[in-house]
Amino acid sequence: MKFLVFGLGNPGSEYADTRHNVGFMVLDRLRKELSSADDFASGRYASVSNGRQAGKQFVLVKPQTFMNLSGQAVRYWMQSEKVENDRILVITDDLSLPFGQIRLRGSGSAGGHNGLGHIETVLGNNQYPRLRVGIGREFAPGRQSDYVLAPFGKTEQETLPDLLERCSKAVLAWALRGLGPAMNEFNRS
Repeated sequence: MKFLVFGLGNPGSEYADTRHNVGFMVLDRLRKELSSADDFASGRYASVSNGRQAGKQFVLVKPQTFMNLSGQAVRYWMQSEKVENDRILVITDDLSLPFGQIRLRGSGSAGGHNGLGHIETVLGNNQYPRLRVGIGREFAPGRQSDYVLAPFGKTEQETLPDLLERCSKAVLAWALRGLGPAMNEFNRS
């Protein structure tokens, strides 16, 4: 069985360590967990890595379309790999969750997130699993863009490896044990 895992972010070294790229960071961590995962390589609309775990195939996809056009990569790779909505997972940053909290859901609204909004528009529905990674909202009114496009703070960077590991484990639990059990285990504060 094949699973597509999309980590949202922006391409380019200037965005590499920003809060908005936490989806890319989770995929980098997840790749280390998979058996015989290859390096990320350029593909259509994305950088892609393939790996296996417990007999399941994982295709890790980092869209290179910039956040606001993430749906292009999602649609292309779903069609190319012949994978339905229930076997994709989209990982993204979330301003409404405190830093370090994660929320796994089977569907839901974009909640103002431009990447999720574009995916919803392109797919014509919001019925796909997503893992939201809390980045907090420590910014002044009107400074949201500056905040999400800035690197994590010093204190956040100290605990970021643990957060990325927990997210990686949540993705594996979703694919190997199912959405319900994974939600029960990882949607705790």
